[in-house]
Amino acid sequence: MNRFGVSGMTCGHCVAAVTEEVSALPGVESVRVDLVAGGTSTLTITSASPLDRAAVAAAVDEAGYELAD
Repeated sequence: MNRFGVSGMTCGHCVAAVTEEVSALPGVESVRVDLVAGGTSTLTITSASPLDRAAVAAAVDEAGYELAD
């Protein structure tokens, strides 16, 4: 299980966009987002193999958001 902070998310549409992009990564089995509107939301990913942070960052960026440091 991998956990990442995501900044800039404010609503359910944001959650859906990030979930869709991250779910498309190879090996991803499930994605959960705990939304903190206007703060740092938590992205939890279950995958068959370790995920590259850069790949996750690119997927989140594609959805219009960014990983928090």
